Amino acid sequence: MHATCLWRSDIVSLAVVLLLFVAGFLSGVVNAIAGGGTFLTFGAMTLAGLPPIAANATSSITQFPGYITSTLAYLRELRAIGKGAVALALVSAAGSLGGALFLVSLSNPAFRAMVPWLLIAATAIFAAGPKLRPKNAGESHPASPLGLALQTATSFYGGFFGAGMGIMMLASLGLASGGDYHRLNALKNFLSIVIAAVAIIVFTSAGAISWLHAAIMVPAVALGGYAGVGVARRAPQTLLRWTVVVLGLMLAGYYFFTG
Repeated sequence: MHATCLWRSDIVSLAVVLLLFVAGFLSGVVNAIAGGGTFLTFGAMTLAGLPPIAANATSSITQFPGYITSTLAYLRELRAIGKGAVALALVSAAGSLGGALFLVSLSNPAFRAMVPWLLIAATAIFAAGPKLRPKNAGESHPASPLGLALQTATSFYGGFFGAGMGIMMLASLGLASGGDYHRLNALKNFLSIVIAAVAIIVFTSAGAISWLHAAIMVPAVALGGYAGVGVARRAPQTLLRWTVVVLGLMLAGYYFFTG
């Protein structure tokens, strides 16, 4: 696909609008509590009839505001990191550019054939999240060549598909630069903005985004994220995590059996 529109923004039914809004709201709630909201936004848009590349690209838009608000919450930690984040940001931009360009070079049938396998991999990463998430990765230090390579690979995946990227990045940053959990999470949120911004520029240039679907889901995700803060104080995170895992497996099964 080269600068061709994957989906025309036609009038959508009230049922589709409700599906997208509810899925966006729940995505924001899930992201605020346990992560994994991409499964909901991507799944809802495919059920709404978007081709898989357009659904994946548009899902990047819906998640972007959350990356910004999460980063703002960690401004103090980011100021402490300072110039140490520059090299990681550069390789993140390069990796995301490669992943996004690879996505838009594919046909929808080719990408669709990959989707169930990508969903299974992302679901496995999400399920293993607590074990992959470093509580303390030693003293912080400048990123090593191996760490930069790992971050480039993670960013390529983020630009290409993205589900489970945050968990992957916490693990790779723990190896790349070390530091406590809050330092790593602040860095992860900042780099997520870089990765998503580069991917969105590529997807927009390629005509891969359905702005109508995005306009419905973005405010819903924002509202869900706000509501999720209150829910997080009461809902058991383990139950929510495994709900997302089941959803990911169901979505993978849907793609396997309707392929």
